[in-house]
Amino acid sequence: MNRFLQKAALLAATALLASCGLFGDKDEELEPKELVKFQPTVKIKRLWSAKLGGDAEFLRVALRPAGDGNRIYAASQNGVVSAFDPKSGKQAWRTKLGVDLTAGPGVGEGRVLVAAKDGFLVCLDAATGAEQWRADIGGESLARPIVAGENVVMQTIDNRLRAVSVYDGRQRWEIEQSTPALTMRGSANPVVVGSTVISGFDNGRLVAADLDSGDIGWESLLSPPSGRSDLDRLSDIDGSIAVVGQDVYAAGYQGRVAAVASESGQVLWQRDISSYEGVSADWNSVYTVRDNGEIVSLSRRDGTEAWRNSDLLRREPTLPVAFHTTVAVGDLEGYVHFFSNLNGNAVARVKLGGAAISNPPVVVANRLYVQSDSGSIAAYEVVDERPRRAAPDISADDS
Repeated sequence: MNRFLQKAALLAATALLASCGLFGDKDEELEPKELVKFQPTVKIKRLWSAKLGGDAEFLRVALRPAGDGNRIYAASQNGVVSAFDPKSGKQAWRTKLGVDLTAGPGVGEGRVLVAAKDGFLVCLDAATGAEQWRADIGGESLARPIVAGENVVMQTIDNRLRAVSVYDGRQRWEIEQSTPALTMRGSANPVVVGSTVISGFDNGRLVAADLDSGDIGWESLLSPPSGRSDLDRLSDIDGSIAVVGQDVYAAGYQGRVAAVASESGQVLWQRDISSYEGVSADWNSVYTVRDNGEIVSLSRRDGTEAWRNSDLLRREPTLPVAFHTTVAVGDLEGYVHFFSNLNGNAVARVKLGGAAISNPPVVVANRLYVQSDSGSIAAYEVVDERPRRAAPDISADDS
């Protein structure tokens, strides 16, 4: 059985178990938790919204907005890539690629990159949307392309990490890790720290490689496989990896959340928390979502738990993302939830639409950008309702 069928079979089996109620008669325990009523204490304003393109619901693709300081870029499953003004939402350009997309965009060096379902990486000019080149990367990718200097780094679902030239797409180096008999459908998003690229793999390993040569600097077994069956031994490192300073934060399915020193791979701290969405971080905290939908905040310094919130149990929440004094989370019904980053209490809630939000929101400058599986995008900001002090009345006669 090939890798795609293995992953598809896992998802199908999981859905079958849930739909057949094989966990007893308490079917209500498998239903998404009802939304909790609360009094909003933070005001969220939608600045603009737009329709990108095709519906990606149930496909589990990795399409989410990206920014370069001048524009916001977004891509739809049916091959449309668009650029928007961050504040007004005015469309700067729109390019139809004629292929289905699975990941991106990645932005940098004046270029916008997206991964196609057929195993090609497509590069566009960030200013005009004109296609620059297409390169065969040898497999489907569910990880956002990372632009770092002259390199574009890609991870594909066949457990390979590749770097290609940002100028023409020619391959520069490749790393391959062993693939377990059964894996989750997904890929870790590589991160770059200085001259090192770090990514996670389906065998539970976190690997650091030199950005220019691909030489492996260190490997860390973050999520060791355990159990007798292939299902029990799932240990994928999928989703997001966070970097703050020289510290790297990652999570493995049926494994751990850990802090790792980027220069050596030394584990600084670890906690037994299972997540396939990965982690995010700000200067004080590390955030993750457990595989049951529980949101957890940990101290970035030592991994001590600060709070956890179960409001979104079984609602398939996205990874929490730090936004002002909140963390923002999307869910399966198109809601965006905002929780206090201090205590985890719900402080606001907005709805983008009826379709699920499968990918984490994105923060660029002081705005939050959210993309739904139906191909809609919206921009939000926090409204500061604090009273402004009146300016002193100074006239020429006061001199």
